Amino acid sequence: MAEADPRRPTRQVARALAHDSAALHVSGTATYTDDTPEPGDMLHLAFGGSAHARAKILSVDLDAVRAAPGVVGVYTAADIPGRNSVGPVFADDLLLADGEVISHGQPIFLVAATSVRAARAAAKLGRIDYAVEPPLVTIAQARAAGSVLEKAQRMARGDADAALATAPHRIAGSIEIGGQDHFYLEGQVSIATPRESGAVHILASTQHPSEIQHLVAHMLHLTHADVTVEVRRMGGAFGGKESQAALFAAACALVAAKTGRPAKYRVDRDEDMAITGKRHDFVVDYDVGFDGDGRIAGIRLDLASRCGATVDLSLAINDRAMFHADNCYHFPAVEIVSHRFRTHTVSNTAFRGFGGPQGMVAIERVMDHIAATLGADPLAVRRANLYGPERDVTPYHMIVEDNVAPEIIDELAASSNYEARRAAIAEFNASHPYLRRGIALTPVKFGISFTTTHLNQAGALVHVYADGSILLNHGGTEMGQGLFVKVAQVVADVFGVSVDRVRTSATVTDKVPNTSATAASSGADLNGMAAFNAATAIRDRLAALAAARAGVAAEDVTFEGGHVVAGTEATPFDDFCRIAHLARVSLSSAGFYATPKIGYDRANHRGRPFYYFAYGAAVAEVAIDTLTGESRVLRADILHDVGKSLNPAIDLGQIEGGFVQGMGWLTTEELVFADDGRLLTHAPSTYKIPCASDRPPVINIALWAGGRNVEETIHRSKAVGEPPLMLAISVLSALTEAVKAAGDGAMPRLDAPATPERILAAIASVKPQA
Repeated sequence: MAEADPRRPTRQVARALAHDSAALHVSGTATYTDDTPEPGDMLHLAFGGSAHARAKILSVDLDAVRAAPGVVGVYTAADIPGRNSVGPVFADDLLLADGEVISHGQPIFLVAATSVRAARAAAKLGRIDYAVEPPLVTIAQARAAGSVLEKAQRMARGDADAALATAPHRIAGSIEIGGQDHFYLEGQVSIATPRESGAVHILASTQHPSEIQHLVAHMLHLTHADVTVEVRRMGGAFGGKESQAALFAAACALVAAKTGRPAKYRVDRDEDMAITGKRHDFVVDYDVGFDGDGRIAGIRLDLASRCGATVDLSLAINDRAMFHADNCYHFPAVEIVSHRFRTHTVSNTAFRGFGGPQGMVAIERVMDHIAATLGADPLAVRRANLYGPERDVTPYHMIVEDNVAPEIIDELAASSNYEARRAAIAEFNASHPYLRRGIALTPVKFGISFTTTHLNQAGALVHVYADGSILLNHGGTEMGQGLFVKVAQVVADVFGVSVDRVRTSATVTDKVPNTSATAASSGADLNGMAAFNAATAIRDRLAALAAARAGVAAEDVTFEGGHVVAGTEATPFDDFCRIAHLARVSLSSAGFYATPKIGYDRANHRGRPFYYFAYGAAVAEVAIDTLTGESRVLRADILHDVGKSLNPAIDLGQIEGGFVQGMGWLTTEELVFADDGRLLTHAPSTYKIPCASDRPPVINIALWAGGRNVEETIHRSKAVGEPPLMLAISVLSALTEAVKAAGDGAMPRLDAPATPERILAAIASVKPQA
């Protein structure tokens, strides 16, 4: 027996370890779906899409398509053996249009050919006659037509009318908030391979393998067990591969079933942007009453969103916008009304934050407007409205039990020298004729859990082999966010071994069934706990064996430094696994986890939809050119609460990436639709995501040292996927301050994204006329 080495680290969590695929990423050897070797009989696919956003289909002539070189098959809705749906909740997202089209580019027929070029060329040859109708493209058009997905939803507490009527001050305003394209580096791609007895295997770039499994099974009249969906990694997703990947996976599965040959659909950037969903754009109207300190007495928020042609996930997304319209602030009396408008544009879908960012932008604009009205520092107004003792009930009647926002704000304001910099910026603005600077500190409170309660569950499978190596599989998907390495750290920590002993296999539906999407920032929370439970079950069996051999109690057996320590005996972990195997001890276990303490009554918009909240705050300093409207983010200071971090390096990366992505949404990323429903900004030539040079030259990011989850999450950690994106709201507020400084101090109308054109218009609205 070897001695335990006290010099070897025993804890594998809370360590700043590299992403498990980092070396593969930088060397270009990480394997994605499109890197899979193609067999000689592989078919390639292309959709024939609608030329109109709203029309009846009068006739379809595909003779020229079928006769085109390389074409093996052409399919329409009539060729689908089962349910013609790729919708995540409702069956209104059709794989192939049937009788009418409801958005520009909607697939009408599917071409399978021997090459990508042949498929795309043939898809252009279809002759379709339409009876065209005027489309509803904007929120205003849909509102006027009464085109909605469901009736308006209302969330309320207290008497908002009375509070507004009696408040010492009252203002009203509006803000338009644009959408956002996911612009993942790896586009949508799927491969379907037929298997014996009609079964099918699908390799897909998807956040939700189980959903694709279920949809394909219904489409092909198969059982769930007949369909296997696999994903090793994605080159980014951000919500855009939660429901939207199903369209391409189902197309591949249909062709594989029809031809008996493997089928692949890899979408180019233009098509991807044109026919996949975006972040929802919103129009928010507000009416707010407050006192001389800026403390809100009553508020009414009217949220209107463009959902697109089908439901997709819009109901839950708009619900979350309502949930987060309070952000960190308590409202004594509040009414929030949400309108979900149906338009003839591509259906909007999940995007990092899932509606929460839009709700937060709205309330932060309210805070800025109150401050401008009173001539106060916006941070003072924000502090006056924070949740606190006896001010801890949300608009949906959940008690805020873990409020650390005031502490984080105070610490960040001090570390970033907010007050001194605000004074220096005022001096700068007074002495520069054409440049203006602004600074803002905004907080974040983001609820963690799927608001659809049953989705808060996860499974995992852990195998320990006789040589001491460990195989981990769970229902979470890796999209670059570092989920795999975090969960591997959890498992390694259970056994007291280094993380390099743990091999994480691809997410596959035949290993862990009925999984939820990797979304809602809950990947590590759910899958980490499920894997912990599976690993703990195996460790307990090993402990019982070690205790029996050494004559000690099982609870006195420890796993540390790569050894199993029982009494005076310290056996290397790999040696002890061989002993356990020979002793016929099971070294495999499935684990399961369901989030406790949550539940929500959607009909009345009351309950506890979230297990806990993640908090953070950011200070952004910006500059604008008042002659051109151009802007730059000069500096960002961020303090974010991740609880007890599972991996600080991964968490810091997520915070920086989320902030920059949010900054792009609010400053440069503009979606432009033509009056006929066509997306005009469908390529990087016209749609401007942030690049390296847009990153603030000074950016200071810190994990809050006081972080510790009050709830029993995995090692008391907190989610970090979505909350950091909303830190970028500080940029929009800082731009608002800069525009105010260019005028007479009045509140400008600065919509998002704050493009140069919008900044110039905002300056014109507040600048004194000569």
